Amino acid sequence: MNSPTDVKAELRQLMIETPSWAYGNSGTRFKVFAQKGVARSPEEKLQDAAQVNKFTGVAPSVAIHIPWDRVDDYAALQSYAKSLGVSIGAINPNVFQEDDYRLGSVCNADPAIRRKATDHLLECVEIGVQTGSTILSLWFSDGTNYPGQDDIQARQERLAEALHETYQAMPSNMRMLLEYKFFEPSFYTMDVPDWGTSLIHCLALGERAEVLVDTGHHAPGTNIEFIVANLLRVKRLGGFHFNSRFYADDDLMVGSADPYQLFRIMNEIVAVGAHRTDSSVAFMLDQCHNLEPKIPAEIRSVMNVQEATAKALFVDRSALTKAQTDGDVLEANGILIDAFNTDVRPLLAELREDMGLDPDPIGAYRRSGYAEKIIEERATGTAAGWGA
Repeated sequence: MNSPTDVKAELRQLMIETPSWAYGNSGTRFKVFAQKGVARSPEEKLQDAAQVNKFTGVAPSVAIHIPWDRVDDYAALQSYAKSLGVSIGAINPNVFQEDDYRLGSVCNADPAIRRKATDHLLECVEIGVQTGSTILSLWFSDGTNYPGQDDIQARQERLAEALHETYQAMPSNMRMLLEYKFFEPSFYTMDVPDWGTSLIHCLALGERAEVLVDTGHHAPGTNIEFIVANLLRVKRLGGFHFNSRFYADDDLMVGSADPYQLFRIMNEIVAVGAHRTDSSVAFMLDQCHNLEPKIPAEIRSVMNVQEATAKALFVDRSALTKAQTDGDVLEANGILIDAFNTDVRPLLAELREDMGLDPDPIGAYRRSGYAEKIIEERATGTAAGWGA
């Protein structure tokens, strides 16, 4: 079993990326709820993300979404990020918010629309080059609502063609992470509905194409850690979009709905050392904070991932292996339960103090006055976000 000192050393290696869109206004399909002090530009989103890193010490990169975060000079945006102590992370194309994409983007039956969508993917590859990003993160809303609406196999061929062209355009240090979602916005078929479909396309593309697991994109009862374990086994787990859900893609704070599930997932990660900085697995948040204040919600999410990882690091692996070998079902399950019930908060507070941070990140943020400052400074102008 790892000692507390060992656990703290391992936790220093876990880095968690926050998403720029978490710092803009968001809502449900029915209403976007405005908050005071919300970022108005990509630069202000980076300022907010830098606060999360400042108080947690483990959130040094920020995923951006194009065109939501489009600027004239991406190298300058990366330079500005570095001046704040963070960097640009994954590049996320948006091929789901234009009228042309009503019947799909890269899977659309119209070749002109497919060309437009693929060109946007290629644009995002170039943005990655300009910012120094090594991850192109793809999610497609493509699918159908009715049987007979389109040819299912033909759509898969169109998807494969677009992915191949994009993959060939990527520099050698860039990875493509292909996300899946089993329903919404399409309800009869999604063109990338599950990890198997994503994996099929990734295997056809090459070693730098990997599956992205969004923890909210599964049917209730799905064993996500089984998926994670299998993708780790074949070295095709590219990363996570961490969030929580009660029913579907709720985008709630990770660990807020089912912390035991998050622990079980991180147990599979820790078992093979995939939480470490030398691992290629990318740990990213994908959340929209509609009701709760955005920056402390991101801080809380980072803390929740840290806590789940710390508990997984306390699993007595030698005892677990023995119990599994002996066929002792009760003992094996009890070892995991005991680790999950460990109160790791004092240890994490010690770790933060060791790192020169306040042991209470959310309290420190609230005391910093940053929230009041941005409410005053951002009182005018148009807040970033998406309409509904």
